[in-house]
Amino acid sequence: MKKYLVQFKPFLIFIGTFFVAYILLTLIYKSYLNSFESNNIDGITAVVGSNIYWLMDVFNCDVLIQKSLSGAYLEVWYNKHYVIRIVEGCNAVSVMILFISFVLAFSGKLKTTVLFILSGTLFIYILNVIRIALLAVLLFRYPEKVHLLHGVLFPLIIYGLVFALWVFWVNKFSKYAK
Repeated sequence: MKKYLVQFKPFLIFIGTFFVAYILLTLIYKSYLNSFESNNIDGITAVVGSNIYWLMDVFNCDVLIQKSLSGAYLEVWYNKHYVIRIVEGCNAVSVMILFISFVLAFSGKLKTTVLFILSGTLFIYILNVIRIALLAVLLFRYPEKVHLLHGVLFPLIIYGLVFALWVFWVNKFSKYAK
């Protein structure tokens, strides 16, 4: 048994670090979410909505983003048409937690790890804001493509770019980089 523990030590350390970080960050985030009333929008999702409004306003889009009267989500109105809603799951925090957990599990030097986590999280956040703004415009024009756009294309782009960040991290900065 000891032979296998020694042989698989790097893998076990990776798995252990990943799951501890993932569970800890998820519990912290869930605790944060539990501090809000069930019909209220959490602060992160509200900021995402504000940034989407700002981005679309920069491009002179006719956009209105408001809290729904019937639920804990933001309504996005584009050209006077209700096109999408922004719920807590749209704020990309779960993707950021996954990203951070992986980087921590393949950590490198402390300063480099912290800087990569901060810059990568900011990149994911900005990408997510752009994703939702583009989704609003595209669903206004092509409402019948909701599954393709929301369920396939945009998740593929987000997770594909996060995967590319992970590959870059492991090959350039982690303790396993050559």
